[in-house]
Amino acid sequence: MQPETRDLTLGFIPLIDAAPLAVAREQGFFETEGLNVRLSREASWANIRDKLCVGSLHGAHMLAPMSLAISLGLNGIRTPLVSSFSLSLNGNAITISNSLREQLKNLNPEALASAHQSVISLKQIIDSRRREGQAPLTFAMVYPYSCHNYLLRYWLAAGGINPDEDVNLVVIPPPQMVSQLAAGRIDGLCVGEPWNQVAAARGYGTILLKGYQIWQNAPEKVLALRADWAQEHPHTHQALLRALLAASRWLADDRHRDETVAMLSQPQYLDLPPEPIAAGLKTGGHVFYRYCANFPWRSQAIWLLSQMIRWGQIGQTLDPEALAASVYRSDWYREACAAADIPCPSVDHKPEGVHVSEWQLESLTLGPDRFLDGREFDPAKMLDYVADADIASIHPALENTRQQ
Repeated sequence: MQPETRDLTLGFIPLIDAAPLAVAREQGFFETEGLNVRLSREASWANIRDKLCVGSLHGAHMLAPMSLAISLGLNGIRTPLVSSFSLSLNGNAITISNSLREQLKNLNPEALASAHQSVISLKQIIDSRRREGQAPLTFAMVYPYSCHNYLLRYWLAAGGINPDEDVNLVVIPPPQMVSQLAAGRIDGLCVGEPWNQVAAARGYGTILLKGYQIWQNAPEKVLALRADWAQEHPHTHQALLRALLAASRWLADDRHRDETVAMLSQPQYLDLPPEPIAAGLKTGGHVFYRYCANFPWRSQAIWLLSQMIRWGQIGQTLDPEALAASVYRSDWYREACAAADIPCPSVDHKPEGVHVSEWQLESLTLGPDRFLDGREFDPAKMLDYVADADIASIHPALENTRQQ
């Protein structure tokens, strides 16, 4: 079927995980599907939010939790969105200032090599600063409704640090993170690659840990569309999904790594030297296709909602399953896979935090999904999971680490 419209504008933030959009355009996958797509580089996630909601963008590279938040009307006008395609897994990291690195190193040389030891030692520094009457440390993340925020909070809370009381959390757009760290305005940050690599290469900070050390193969970005637009343009939507499936498969081939780096370094995309992009691709753990990375798991949407509840962004009265089903349209994703003869899961939910290595679901291979503290998530028991979260003391799974 022919697309209802050929001409589209899709927004993106200059990050490595925008690669499927760049590849689909540069390698002609959009064109193959009859689409003429313009990619619009945006300055911040707030820009993406506003332009998509008012229709200036037809779709966008978007933080996974952001599509849920906008659909709920959080932090802006309520606009129902759909996310029928996951662009990537992993890709974030936590980088700290040189000053904080030295404090951690002096306190415990193992702190720089262990996700567990780092947060235990960080709590000691925070407690010491409080006793001495010093200002709290400041950490930056990219948007309140982001995996960056939730992974950063998860790491802090696992070590007994209350993110809302013991540190100062601020929002900074990804491209501005490095300059803010260099200026000494923040002590640490959680951002997607290649900005951690840029900060480290310029000598402004040290990459302390990767996002996948907090949650292995965590969801990251999605393709987001207005729900009404997707309903009115079903053939265009399916063409978009097929083009992105082709781009994701292309990205999964290691033979295309150098070409990907050269492509992303261009001014219209990341506008950076190839070195930090190559380093970010090598170490960021990005998964663009393997492990059913493109499937919109409704169970992961429910985990994201659990974090919104845990940190007081929403109440407990919403129906998480209904919201996940309305935003994460796995039915539309399956339609695109069927047309491209690509196998995909027949179920919408899976447990998280259970698997330490690759595992099989139906005939498909999925990746490890462990959390830093060893907790497991059953989407059918989301409120119990939230109630069990403890930020008053070090999580029991880290207790042995503290005593070593």
